[in-house]
Amino acid sequence: MEAYSGFAEVYDLFMDNVPYGEWCRYLTGLLRDFGVEEGLVLDLGCGTGTMTELLAGAGYDMIGVDNSEEMLEMAAAKREASGRDILYLCQDMREFELYGTVRAVVSVCDSLNYILDTEDLTQVFRLVNNYLDPGGVFIFDLNTDYKYSQMGDETIAENREDGSFIWDNYYHREERINEYDLALFVREGGDGLYRKYEETHYQRAYLPEEIRRAGEEAGMEFVAFYDAFTKNSPRPDSERIYAVFREKGKKREEQ
Repeated sequence: MEAYSGFAEVYDLFMDNVPYGEWCRYLTGLLRDFGVEEGLVLDLGCGTGTMTELLAGAGYDMIGVDNSEEMLEMAAAKREASGRDILYLCQDMREFELYGTVRAVVSVCDSLNYILDTEDLTQVFRLVNNYLDPGGVFIFDLNTDYKYSQMGDETIAENREDGSFIWDNYYHREERINEYDLALFVREGGDGLYRKYEETHYQRAYLPEEIRRAGEEAGMEFVAFYDAFTKNSPRPDSERIYAVFREKGKKREEQ
């Protein structure tokens, strides 16, 4: 599982097309549907903290976990600017540790696709189940096999005033591993010079039955799959799905 390194510094520049506000409204709607209207929430794979900040603005007490120090530096800068009380921890999601339990765990922007092994995915579920309050929920999204298959082996390039990127994509269909080599050229200063960043990333497409099996093997209760940003069941051509699991095993305190 590779952390963002040099790319972290310019991540937000090239993610400005992601409608984070709409995603947050959908996510908070799901949280409230499952009884989490306030309280402590963990953003797993929080990156530069954009969604973490939005969830904090929606009234949740936030913890962000990511395994990239560089991404968390960007998140910390946003926290300083907003003045919000957010705790950031630099940890691998396969090994994360908290100081106590949380009402909910969320993971968006296909962070879990970076888990390439089903045993590791099950381990993430185990840790989430361990750190959730009794009956707490785990809500996350994933890119689908259909989306990666549609991307296939292609090169995507975009030229902007402040920078450009070249994305060489390869989908290894048998293993369902998506590989992309990313080269970014970012303008620095007013002298017309550009700085180059290069990284290679790998993501895995999981079938719904694999996701459900991993969660249940970890002791969690499966609740639902949704076609992203709807309450409908996933379609064969869904490019992104949301999954909801509930904590199982802890005893609720009697009211």
